[in-house]
Amino acid sequence: MNKIFRKQQLTPFEADYAQWCAEQGALLREGRLSDLDRENLADEIESLGRSDKREITNRLATLLLHLLKWQFQEKQRKAGWLLTIREQRHRIKKLVDESPSLKTYPQTQIADEFAFARLKAIDETGLPEKHFPIDCPYPIADILNQDFLPGEPWMPNQTVRD
Repeated sequence: MNKIFRKQQLTPFEADYAQWCAEQGALLREGRLSDLDRENLADEIESLGRSDKREITNRLATLLLHLLKWQFQEKQRKAGWLLTIREQRHRIKKLVDESPSLKTYPQTQIADEFAFARLKAIDETGLPEKHFPIDCPYPIADILNQDFLPGEPWMPNQTVRD
């Protein structure tokens, strides 16, 4: 439990965020609801949900980039790409498992994140734009499926080990 010695003046949100959080937690535990900084506290609680969404979006973007590189650079496939693909899928699954209300969220982000991943893939690979599809060719079920890898079949001994 977070115990804060009762002070005359509570720390303002802008002055010391960590101290403000500790004080707000202590006030909640003590039932001193009238002393809470309700506006900032509500904003912070709402931002917790947004941070999970941001993390899913960032992980999805990284996952899509590596799926594109995997598919369109089959001769240069790296073990690190495979590890990144697996990790992003695993982390997205964990986030969704912890917050089931976000289950459909990755699907809503595919178009935007694919467009950006495509641009990054063009820059990273040096391949011409026309080489990459404009729209995401992977259904969400495949994107999040640990067994799915796009492109030509591969054997683990075919990946470049860094």
